[in-house]
Amino acid sequence: MARDLSDFRSDIDDIDDQLHGLLQRRTKIVEEVRAYKKNERIKIRPAREAEIIYRLFKAHEGKFPKSELFRIWRELIVATLRLEGPFSVAVFTNENDTGLWDLARDQYGSFSPMTPMPSARRIIEAVQKQDATLGILPMPARKEEAPWWRRLVFEDQATPRIIARLPFIPGGNARTHEREALVICPVAQEPTGRDRSYLVIETNEQIASASLATAFSNVGLPIVFATDCLDPSRPQVWQTLVEVEGFATAEDPRVKAVSDTFEGAFKRIVSLGGYATQVTEAEMEGI
Repeated sequence: MARDLSDFRSDIDDIDDQLHGLLQRRTKIVEEVRAYKKNERIKIRPAREAEIIYRLFKAHEGKFPKSELFRIWRELIVATLRLEGPFSVAVFTNENDTGLWDLARDQYGSFSPMTPMPSARRIIEAVQKQDATLGILPMPARKEEAPWWRRLVFEDQATPRIIARLPFIPGGNARTHEREALVICPVAQEPTGRDRSYLVIETNEQIASASLATAFSNVGLPIVFATDCLDPSRPQVWQTLVEVEGFATAEDPRVKAVSDTFEGAFKRIVSLGGYATQVTEAEMEGI
């Protein structure tokens, strides 16, 4: 007997009911997990979130688009975060720059409280005090007059760290497609196997970028971006921000080997966090 449209709709309704049941079951497990995390000030785990997307994309088959799969799971992940405790986002936005708002919304949910803030300093302070769970800031650029990343060069646990780079997947309907952003939050970076890390190196004099690039490359941590500035509060101290391929902290033996190369020139190295690398166009297409 041939099936008609009502039969197909009935099948879809059954699947929807099953999906809804699984969501409710998942929520009960999240509530149990919350009890284990009750002593954690901040519940977000960026590496875990990235690994979920990597795993789902790798296993995904069929014609359902990965962009919408990502959207579903991001909303699910953020809903979980909101169940576990207060969750809000501060976004760098001023009259000349509104391009980060869409990136924040796509990553952190359609219904998450989001506050525009016109200065990086205010965002960093809000995140440090946990008036906002996360902060969304523009990508560092070379030779900035007052780079925001300098405000993260402290080693206490309350200081925000870089935890993600946006957008996490290519495409989307953001009004300014060329914009990218970094996310900050006071949680430590965790490895996923496909990471980039940020370090700040303090020295008494400026180090040639080529020399620094060679030293990091020699230990297997190629630099993908670097910039430097003089610390205005300590005029004799240069601060160099490096973004390296791979997971690395200031305590990493490879980073210490770089420091040894410069024979005591490094005064201090501070880890600023890092991020799980973005999904590529090839991964979106399933190539």
